[in-house]
Amino acid sequence: MKHFLKETDFQAHELGEVFALARTYKQQRGRELSAVLKAQTWAMIFSKSSTRTRVSFEVGIHELGGNPLFLNKNDIQLGRGESIEDSAKVLSRFVHGLIVRTYDHADVQRLAAAGTVPVINALTDFLHPCQIYTDAFTAAERWAGPNGDLVASLKGRKIAYLGDTAFNMANSWILGASLFGMKISLAGPKGFEPGPEIQAALKAEGRAVDYHFTHDPYEAVAGADLVYTDVWTSMGQEEESKKRIALMSPYAVTAKLFAAAKPDALFMHCLPAHPGEEVEQAVLDNPRSVIFDEAENRLHMQKAIMTVLAKSARK
Repeated sequence: MKHFLKETDFQAHELGEVFALARTYKQQRGRELSAVLKAQTWAMIFSKSSTRTRVSFEVGIHELGGNPLFLNKNDIQLGRGESIEDSAKVLSRFVHGLIVRTYDHADVQRLAAAGTVPVINALTDFLHPCQIYTDAFTAAERWAGPNGDLVASLKGRKIAYLGDTAFNMANSWILGASLFGMKISLAGPKGFEPGPEIQAALKAEGRAVDYHFTHDPYEAVAGADLVYTDVWTSMGQEEESKKRIALMSPYAVTAKLFAAAKPDALFMHCLPAHPGEEVEQAVLDNPRSVIFDEAENRLHMQKAIMTVLAKSARK
C-alpha cells in the first residue's frame, strides 16, 4: 500500500508522472471530470482548521469522481475513545483513502501502518508534503515553461527560507530539496535551527544533511531563485506569539531583502500571510510573488497525488 506521509514517499523516478498529472489537471481546470475515484469515498480527518487544504481536497475528490467525507476532531473518537490503530482498521472498511491534518506526525504514521487504504499527510507539526510538492510545481511552471521538463527545471535551483526554520514548512523544504536536487539556505534566530528530528529523517533515508543555516538573512537570500517564508506563529503556538515576533522580526521578507536575491527570484508564502510581520505587503504584491498560483495549485497537485495513490491501491 502506497501512502504520502512525507516528500520522499515518491521516489525521484516517480516525480515526472506526479508533476505531469498536475500540469494536465491544471490545463483541464475541472472542465473534464475524471473517473479515477469513481464510486469511492475519501475521508478527511482534520484536527486543525484550514481554508486551502479543506477546499482543495474536497473539490479535488469531487473532480476525480469521488465523494469527500469531512470529519473534524469532534466527529470521531480518533485517539480518544478508540485507539488510532482501531480507528484505522474500522475506517478502512468504509472508505477508500484517508486525508489527515493533525498535530503529531506519529498519528499519520500509525494510521498508515494499521489501515489498509492510502493515507495522505495534509499537514502535521513535522511536515507538510502536499504544500511542498505544490510549491515545487508552481516554481517549475515558471522555470520550465508550458512544455518543458518540470522536474528537471528544479535541479540546482536555490531556495532561501526565512523565519521559523525549526517547524513543518522548513522541515519539508529541507527534505523536499534533497529529493528535487535543489539547494536550500535557511535563516532564523538562535534556538530555531532545524532540529534533530529532520536530521534523523535525512539520515534514516541515507540522505546527506545538505542545507545551510545562518543567522544572517542576507546571506541566505544571496543567489536565491526562490525566497520563502511562513507565519511565525502557527496553530498551537499562540501563547508564544509576542516572543516569536520579537525574535524573528530581523527575518521579515522586506522589499530590500527580496531585492538581495536574484533579479528574477520568485517569492512564495503558503498563506495565510500576516503583512507587516513575516513579510511586507509590497513583497506580497510584487509581480514575482506567486502566492495565489501556489494556492490554486494545491488543487491540481493533490489531484495528481490522489490519482497515483488510487491507482497503486488497485494493483
